[in-house]
Amino acid sequence: MKITDSDVIRFHLQLIHGINVKSFERKTERHFGSGAKIFGVPLENLSRSFIPEFGLVPGFLVDSCSFLLERAGTVGLFRKPGSLPRIKALRAKLNRGEACLSTAFAYDVATLIKQFCRELPDPLIPTEIHEAMLKAQMLDSLQDRTSALQLLSCLLPARNSSCLHYLFDFLSKVNQRCEENLMTSSNLAMVFAPCLLPPPNKHEMSERRFELRILALCAFIENPHLFGVIPKAVLESMDFLINCHLLEDVSSKTPKRHSLKGCNVKTATKTMLAYFTRFVCFTFT
Repeated sequence: MKITDSDVIRFHLQLIHGINVKSFERKTERHFGSGAKIFGVPLENLSRSFIPEFGLVPGFLVDSCSFLLERAGTVGLFRKPGSLPRIKALRAKLNRGEACLSTAFAYDVATLIKQFCRELPDPLIPTEIHEAMLKAQMLDSLQDRTSALQLLSCLLPARNSSCLHYLFDFLSKVNQRCEENLMTSSNLAMVFAPCLLPPPNKHEMSERRFELRILALCAFIENPHLFGVIPKAVLESMDFLINCHLLEDVSSKTPKRHSLKGCNVKTATKTMLAYFTRFVCFTFT
């Protein structure tokens, strides 16, 4: 079995933080549609722009965030709703490929961004990773919580990662003007939680679990430079882990799951202990 970078990241999550994440990369079937529809369309079907720092980002997100960046001081941005009739008209124009944002209202465009994220066929943060993100927020130290979230962000498909990295970077800039707009990272995370980390059922709608969702998004908004960046210690361990065949032994015992569950974790931990004494602390640069 071929060992990938994602397998190494999952191994670190299990060994260091006790968080299991099974493989969730989907082979998405591309459906070609007519027109320039934006809302409710899979990421891979959208027109995207290449942004050097982030990669391929949906053109609508680039245009709307650029528009709002000049109006980031607007009080209650993303919290106050826009005008429903104006938003409906904007959606229709955007889905026809018309350039109409330059004359729009800030609250309307902010609402459209939330609708765009909420109406994607699959959440930008895949549902398979939600539980792991909540567990990361229950770790004891801030350093552990941050490092676990950073590792989890590295498991996202490239198209999701580029889009989210761009969005979190933008929201971070909005947060930097919170004295003007009154939108702290916590406020922004609260309004985006249903869009990026929607609960799958009523059981998931408890106050505590919603709070954990907010904390996870806060961490990304406050540290967008960490999103999707593999920590230095993990990078330095990849060749070792892949070449020493430890992960192949682990995977062979759980062929349907890329995790340590069901195998001899104590043996694996003992084998790696000497190696990880050099990397007790992750390097977040």
